[in-house]
Amino acid sequence: MQKKPNVLIYAPWYKPAMDRLDEIAITHHLYKAGNKKEFLAEHGPKCSVIGTMHYCPDSLMEAVPNLELILNFGVGYDGVDIPAATRRGGKVVNTPEVLNDGVADMALSLILAGRRKLVDGDRYIRFGNWEKNGNFEYVHNVHSSKIGILGLGRIGLEIATRCAAFKMDIGYHQRTKKPDVKFKYYENLLDMAKECEILVAIIPGGESTKGLINESIIEAIGPTGLLVNVARGTVVDNEALARCLKDGRIGGAALDVFPEEPKVPKSLLEIETNLILTPHMASATHLTRMKMGMILYDNLKALTNRTPFTTLIN
Repeated sequence: MQKKPNVLIYAPWYKPAMDRLDEIAITHHLYKAGNKKEFLAEHGPKCSVIGTMHYCPDSLMEAVPNLELILNFGVGYDGVDIPAATRRGGKVVNTPEVLNDGVADMALSLILAGRRKLVDGDRYIRFGNWEKNGNFEYVHNVHSSKIGILGLGRIGLEIATRCAAFKMDIGYHQRTKKPDVKFKYYENLLDMAKECEILVAIIPGGESTKGLINESIIEAIGPTGLLVNVARGTVVDNEALARCLKDGRIGGAALDVFPEEPKVPKSLLEIETNLILTPHMASATHLTRMKMGMILYDNLKALTNRTPFTTLIN
């Protein structure tokens, strides 16, 4: 019988999926520990695997000297120190593909809610304004509107497919043009922002994209335009966005991600209209999270069986 590997769980994920690891491993839950330093000193040396969500610094890996594998619950791994893992002989796996539909659904939901001002309309009724002040303000169409997608990867393509069903005029920007798609390609992000009514960000985080959607881009979307971010919080200059929303230089925004989650910039929390904030829930459906968890389960089995990993990063 094969020996079960010891897994240090740094950050918990979807519980029904995480609990499945106990079938094939011995798990040690750091996030539950009162004294984390003592917990690491006791359990770190016996572990060969770290389980986490988006974040794993070199300092954590140092506490696991026999590191072989990092299970990253999520597609994005900008918070995982990949060079450090590689240097220490650790492999890193993530959970791609299975959340494409969930994130695309969320992007479309935010587009619909933002353009039709569903959240503001709900508040309008709850605060008694419909009875006091009459009908709600006119809003903007979703169908036949012009949308620019920043990042036409797998999720970006799923968003585009949904937008096509709404008869939208679709364009996209990324480093290189895709030869096999019919949508309009913009070499310059600013040019796309000027022409679109909706801009959706779905690109990786990291230093190369930090603040890419800056004040100039936000202002170019315009006073009737909508910015949707389902990428990473760092992609948008949120302070610039807050200023543009307050000044009316952009019509609205819908954000599912933030730079320092679960903290949300105070400047955004102060804005009461034309801004939708959701707690990084794009992939947070039961079906999607279970599929993500089972990818990590299968990779952990691969480690035990010494077979190839299915979603290897490094």
